[in-house]
Amino acid sequence: MSLLVKSFYVGEYARSVDEKMRIALPAKWRPDSEVDTFLALPNPAGCITVYPPKMIVRLEEKVAEVSFGDTQGQMVLAKLFSKADTFSCDNKGRIKIEERLLKHAQIQSEAVFIGGGSTFNIWEPENFRNYLAKEPQEDAASVLRGLGL
Repeated sequence: MSLLVKSFYVGEYARSVDEKMRIALPAKWRPDSEVDTFLALPNPAGCITVYPPKMIVRLEEKVAEVSFGDTQGQMVLAKLFSKADTFSCDNKGRIKIEERLLKHAQIQSEAVFIGGGSTFNIWEPENFRNYLAKEPQEDAASVLRGLGL
């Protein structure tokens, strides 16, 4: 599989949550190795944002820049990472996310994976539809221009 597909997450994929609370990653997004670790964070929008191994390295560098003297930064990081989780895929491409993150995203029996470029989000399907229906703060053309597209 090409490096572009493995490092850039695009598309929308609906998935069922099995009785053991596992969800199958889209085949295109599965890592080459079962030892690759992903980082799942609660997103304030009501979903779970997942950082793949490549992005975790970048995130670690940024987090290391927050000094002990930055009490506000340390508090934000403590709150964020205390709710986070790490996971790997099993040999069938399934992931198991901590119950507290599933509750945060209100995911029970169905989930939808949404590509975000370098990361991806996991939503409860109805919550994702409601999120898309909200009035954007900035029009799409402005965002795309800012990205140089």
